Amino acid sequence: MTSGPGWSLHPDRALPSDPVVRPLAREILAATERLPIVSMHGHVDAGVLARDEPFADPASLLVIPDHYLVRMLVSQGVPHDDLGVPRLDGGAVQTDPREIWRTFASRWHLFRGTPTRYWLEHVLVDVFGVDERPSADSADRLYDHLADRLAAPEFRPRALFDRFGIEVLSTTDAATSTLADHAALAADGWRDRVVPTFRPDALFHVDRAAWRDDLRLLEERSGIAIHGYPDFVRAVEARRATFVAAGARSSDHGHLSADATPLSVREAGRVFDEARLGTVSAADAAAFSAHMLFETARMASEDGLVLQLHPGVLRDHDHGVVGVRGPDVGYDIPVPTDYVHGLRPLLEAFGHHPGLRMVLFTVDEDTFSRELAPLAGVYPAVRLGAPWWFLDTPDGMRRFREAVTDTAGFYNTTGFVDDTRAFCSIPARHDLARRVDAGHLARLVAEHRLDLDEAIETAVDLAYRIPREAYASRTTASAYQNA
Repeated sequence: MTSGPGWSLHPDRALPSDPVVRPLAREILAATERLPIVSMHGHVDAGVLARDEPFADPASLLVIPDHYLVRMLVSQGVPHDDLGVPRLDGGAVQTDPREIWRTFASRWHLFRGTPTRYWLEHVLVDVFGVDERPSADSADRLYDHLADRLAAPEFRPRALFDRFGIEVLSTTDAATSTLADHAALAADGWRDRVVPTFRPDALFHVDRAAWRDDLRLLEERSGIAIHGYPDFVRAVEARRATFVAAGARSSDHGHLSADATPLSVREAGRVFDEARLGTVSAADAAAFSAHMLFETARMASEDGLVLQLHPGVLRDHDHGVVGVRGPDVGYDIPVPTDYVHGLRPLLEAFGHHPGLRMVLFTVDEDTFSRELAPLAGVYPAVRLGAPWWFLDTPDGMRRFREAVTDTAGFYNTTGFVDDTRAFCSIPARHDLARRVDAGHLARLVAEHRLDLDEAIETAVDLAYRIPREAYASRTTASAYQNA
């Protein structure tokens, strides 16, 4: 690769600038930066690792699937077509990966100050050995360098998995998934390294256009004929059991609200039957989703899957874009979320149940200290998930620690989750979280609120031990606790 201006990663990036706190943060970080990665919530396709084929090109790896990156470019007037985002009608979009890369590289300045910039710098420099910033001038040189690296055996998915130091990676999988890729990985000895996560949203949101198709698929995959609501519940339980047998540690739920108000069996059956007829109202559909969240807590208390709740996002805000591109192309917008009232029925029923572990996430930052920390600070079943999506930024993570620690402490949280489809960014995201935690803990040491040895122990727990224990299967929990 042509030598550039010596682009590199600063060793103190994201650490506090205070001259008293920074040396302490360095010492704390030194204890965590080489720890294995426990990645318990993300969206990497298990098939990528099962097939272990070379990544196709820089654009399809680093640009097209990255919603953070795409939404920024779209906000600045770059059409989805120019970024190669497919159209539902099969219409023409840019298919030349080099042109897509040029479109991105020439607009590198748009990402200044964003976490996307931080992650991509780490990926380009640390993973791929790039030594100059993206720009219109450097775009082709960088593309050729990256394409050359991607063709090498050491840059295939499994080799990178080992290089990144990933101990366990949890994928996110539809409740009706065959889990064929996980079975292939298990046959290769990767069963406990890549584990599935049960995601039943498509079945719980009964006013979706494709819901009845998904219901038929649930019948097929569960082997249970679904004649009414009780059969539906049994089929969901059967699929959960299949996921547990495949090594799953958790379920994941993306609801608009945190409402978990249960319905009577009769009322749930009525709504279910109307959904099968295609006549269910939006209000009844929302009530059914809330009911199924309550039911999930009951199921989780019995089968041990950790219940992860990711509410408060209005998906696919622009109906026109959805009609052209389909869902999940970046038009998801946070909305206010009421956890206190919404979760009260669930927590009154299961919040003290020894079999339930519920991890709450938010993109409504106002709830950190007002709602989430107090809930986690009293209910044994509740833990706080890391800042997620719009909040997984250096400042967002700092605010999280400052907001929740007073009430919930460190040990009612569950460690960092990267929540990413961008496989190569996993180490960058975990590195940033460890740096932010090192900075927060260093400040406590500098203020004589913690001793240095306590801060180092806490940092190691946050980075490694806490997520291992929080997401441990019932068969390995005791082993983890004694590790």
